[in-house]
Amino acid sequence: MKYLMTINGESVGEDLEQIEIINPGTNEVVGTVPKGAEAEADLAIKAAHDAFEEWADLTAYDRANYLKKLTDLLIENKEELGRIMTLEMGKPITQSIGEVVYAASFLEWYAEEGKRIYGQTVPAHVPNKRMQVWKKPVGVVAAVTPWNFPLAMLTRKVGPALAAGCTVIMKPSSESPLTAGMFMDLISEAGFPKGVVNLVTGSSSKIVGRIMEDDRVRKLTFTGSTEVGKLLIKQSADNVKLLSLELGGHAPLIVLDDANLDVAVKGAVDSKFRNTGQTCVCANRIYVQSGIYDEFVERFSKAVQALNVGDSLDSEVDIGPLINEDGLEKVIRHVEDAVGKGAGVVSGGNRIGKSGLYYEPTVIRDVDKSMVIMQEETFGPIAPVQKVETIEEAIKFANSTEYGLAAYVFTENLAQGMKLIEKLDFGIVGWNDGAPSAAQVPFGGMKESGIGREGGAEGIEAFVESQYVSIGLN
Repeated sequence: MKYLMTINGESVGEDLEQIEIINPGTNEVVGTVPKGAEAEADLAIKAAHDAFEEWADLTAYDRANYLKKLTDLLIENKEELGRIMTLEMGKPITQSIGEVVYAASFLEWYAEEGKRIYGQTVPAHVPNKRMQVWKKPVGVVAAVTPWNFPLAMLTRKVGPALAAGCTVIMKPSSESPLTAGMFMDLISEAGFPKGVVNLVTGSSSKIVGRIMEDDRVRKLTFTGSTEVGKLLIKQSADNVKLLSLELGGHAPLIVLDDANLDVAVKGAVDSKFRNTGQTCVCANRIYVQSGIYDEFVERFSKAVQALNVGDSLDSEVDIGPLINEDGLEKVIRHVEDAVGKGAGVVSGGNRIGKSGLYYEPTVIRDVDKSMVIMQEETFGPIAPVQKVETIEEAIKFANSTEYGLAAYVFTENLAQGMKLIEKLDFGIVGWNDGAPSAAQVPFGGMKESGIGREGGAEGIEAFVESQYVSIGLN
């Protein structure tokens, strides 16, 4: 399949060098996109800037109608979108189709939330004044997204931006841009005016570099690594560009002695192995209290052994390939380091075959903080389990990271759960829940895991400015 860039409603990039997109499960080329750079970024910026005033002048109801049409188109095309997603980045097909439905929920939510961007009338301190606060769209927005959720990360950014009255430049990852290509086709089919949404593909450094330089782009919303996020913060200083950053994670999952083990095991599997462990909120460090440690490890490993590994287009498959060789090598390195320092492999622990980027879903017990896997985000199907004696020890280990995106707690004791969560420095906490994300709630991290929130009412506030108006009455 072949997708071009879309800028101001026109296809762009036929004459450029093409990037080949590789299926990580078969090493086969499944499609191409143009390798755009500064020139294409300039065209997209101009298109979005020129379209902004007319789009912002529409009523929230008019913008909502466009988003509703797009929502319907995503659902109507969920199988094809899911198939493209699976082919380009290896996500199991049932999870890919599930992502399309999840992605559509953000468009649906913000179609309605855009109607609820309320201003304020503030009581004045003198009788001859009236004070108001108006809400205005920030302007042109650039949305830069990662490969692991190639549709949901776009709709979580594009939905609220469009609902608020902003125009958008989408820059997907070069490892999974085909889903964005079809998404852009559906945006055009939904009838969005030219220039309101633009798609550029190619060199991230060149395209994003130009976006950061241009003061016509008033906001960047980015999901990716903390390292890149810090660079963007520095680049934003030159023109005080607004930023929303969802960055790295290293999520702890804590299981206390009084936990319901059926719930805890299912929650740990759901969190850790979704998308083959390649999510920013998946459980990377599992801490289990000593009273149930052995039983948890046994039951957890049996559940992991029951996961099906194979061709991601097979609806019975739970675990697909890693995204690339670097991802596979990191998984191998983390396992070897842990075993070399005394951890034990309970299940899995091996690469599968020599072609394709498959690794067995793996459980490792008796890990400790000296091991790399407990210090670095693995982004793979490896679950390290460490024994802890007390709640205080679990909290200490959980918080001993620069990241603060997501955490998980399993306990049936209300008081213990409340006290434990209050001490955790994480923006998202799943309590007896391994899959807490939803369109109507805020998603984002503390510490070096980001700036701002996506989703919920807070998600649209990131795309509006407050304008205070003081009215004198003569």
